[in-house]
Amino acid sequence: MRRSIPFIFPVLAWLAMAPSAAQSVNQWDFVSDPSVFRDIHGMLGAYLKQKAFALLDERGRVVSRISARADLMARQQYVRERMWSYLGGQPRRTPLNPRVVGVLDRGDYRIEKIIFESRPAFYVTANLYLPKTGTAPYPAILYPLGHERGAKAHQAWQRTLASLARRGFVCLAWDPLGQGERVQMYDEDLHDTKTQGGSTVEHTILGTQCLLTGTHIAQYTIWDGMRALDYLLARPEVDPKRVGCTGNSGGGTQTSYLSALDDRIQVAAPSCYITSWRRMLESIGPQDAEQVFPLFLKDGLDYPDFIYAFAGKPFKMLTAIRDFFPISGARATFAEVRQTLTRLDLASHIEMFEYDDGHGYNRPRREAGYRWFTRWLEARENQEPEAPVSLATSEELNCTPTGQVKTSFPQAADVFTINRNLAEQLRAKRHPSADEVRRRVRELAYYEPPPASPRVTNYGEVKRGAIVAEKFTYESEPGITIPALMFVPTARAGRKPAVILADARGKSAAAAEAEELARRGYLVLAPDLRGFGETLPPTDRRDYFVRNFGDYESAMTALLIGKTMVGMRATDVAAAVAVLARRSDADMSGLAVIGRGPAALSALLAALFDDRVKSLALDGMLVSYESVVNERLHQGIVEQVIPSALKYFDLPDVISAIAPRRVAIYNGVNPLGQELPIRRLREQYAGVSGSPLIAVRDRDEQAFVPLVEPFLGGAQ
Repeated sequence: MRRSIPFIFPVLAWLAMAPSAAQSVNQWDFVSDPSVFRDIHGMLGAYLKQKAFALLDERGRVVSRISARADLMARQQYVRERMWSYLGGQPRRTPLNPRVVGVLDRGDYRIEKIIFESRPAFYVTANLYLPKTGTAPYPAILYPLGHERGAKAHQAWQRTLASLARRGFVCLAWDPLGQGERVQMYDEDLHDTKTQGGSTVEHTILGTQCLLTGTHIAQYTIWDGMRALDYLLARPEVDPKRVGCTGNSGGGTQTSYLSALDDRIQVAAPSCYITSWRRMLESIGPQDAEQVFPLFLKDGLDYPDFIYAFAGKPFKMLTAIRDFFPISGARATFAEVRQTLTRLDLASHIEMFEYDDGHGYNRPRREAGYRWFTRWLEARENQEPEAPVSLATSEELNCTPTGQVKTSFPQAADVFTINRNLAEQLRAKRHPSADEVRRRVRELAYYEPPPASPRVTNYGEVKRGAIVAEKFTYESEPGITIPALMFVPTARAGRKPAVILADARGKSAAAAEAEELARRGYLVLAPDLRGFGETLPPTDRRDYFVRNFGDYESAMTALLIGKTMVGMRATDVAAAVAVLARRSDADMSGLAVIGRGPAALSALLAALFDDRVKSLALDGMLVSYESVVNERLHQGIVEQVIPSALKYFDLPDVISAIAPRRVAIYNGVNPLGQELPIRRLREQYAGVSGSPLIAVRDRDEQAFVPLVEPFLGGAQ
């Protein structure tokens, strides 16, 4: 969940240098003036939400037609098919190799400490709560955990599990990825995760890497849950026909997923998760990586679809009125589902309990859950309140000798190593032609060409000696207005060699170099690609998503609706080409595009699709997608991701596909934004068609314009 917390990474240079929405405007920032443009900083968010809401409206029309059990089953099948597609497929079941490594006697119940392998050498540490009264086989509860620190030792989880065991349920809880004994990025010196941001930051770092290989971090969390259920149902104490699932927050997320995908679960009660995407986008925006699936909204899905995929079995929403998951969204989802199930004579199978408190599996919700499971799994009513529970310590509940899988099992697999191995396998199979690269990039980046003649609005000009700087905007697509500067050398008549300078820090940061190029005879267009410069969305810089990942909200919302930030920004660059092409003073015969920082990747994609770009200079671009999955940590990458890219191509393949046009690469960066030495750059681009120019410069000592001008060909 989104929290305000410290972080350990150095701030990515390009992100740190980007102007914030709160900064005062300078002479080059002209659209930020509210008298000129109502809300340029909110433009990108408004555009994405408008697209999302249109998709949600269409979805509403589709689900309103569910009127028979057969319709509900068809919806279930559709949701499951799409979910497994997002997850990258269903893994193969392998031996669990379970073992009981300890037992705690808690008086009226006992706890067994379990280790099993959900995948080969992928160890899961779990606690099994067993009743001491009653007669087996007992009903069972699968209990995925939320993101709170302490994992299976968290006080709320222990109280829930102990109370259920006292009521005659066998319960299984396990440490989620990044928590308890399963920290994925464990640092032996820190005795904690390297991220200092808890499991949510770990999940999103790993989630970004998984997207590149065509999988999803939720595949790991869901598969852990399904294999936990395999173990639970193999226990002789358990009645396999009476199985429920509940959890809070991240555990509510997993309860919703597991219940939607696994028929063995008969009753569900997620806490503090179910809401609606409309209200999420209107409030806190997309959250952790396991809660965001590319194409989810485009495919016509929303939170209620997890309940529809449960096919009318008993489902109770446990909600908090003051939760950061919007209660209005939970109410809207409940109203929709209840109306749908009422048409199918299943209204008694959907209930919602809300309590006036904040996020958490607090006692009122726990007791509502106990009543729900007792009613449906034991066929009786039990209003007995929760009794006090004596809490065990983390050390008592630990399953590994050291308290960490990483240090107890040195050869243990983790998400990073599994995903890295997958990337290696994909590379061995990948031999794309230039045509295939173009096709796959267009498909996966969801690139859409701009209008042939973008609408231009002029806002005056600034005269600086022999240079005129024109201020204007152009519309790269309906709803997206790009502020831009055009530096025109007035001393030279006729057509001038054209250059586009797209800088992730914005046109104001690029203005000095653009002006210098103009003084050398070039016609230079410097745009603020959407989300950069004046169009930078308003953000809270204390937010860990922003500080660690960049414009996470826009990037994730784009994926939900079937777009990518890099693809949309490539459209903005291509629209800049179209703007130049309409000018009588632009010589397009040698058009050069310079992309800097994260904008370089969009410049690369625009050049791939527009042959009018004759040469391309990439300054400070990410060297490859494979480098992201080969390094444990990254920062500011989420805006540059093309999901599933590594199944078909990597960035050097895109550069090869541009040949024989000229490409220069200056100061490529690793996934943390650190510049690489020239030896590493040459290694990364060895074998790339067209023999791109590889160069490294000292940014403090070596000016960029004299360095790049020979590559541009010079102004004649």
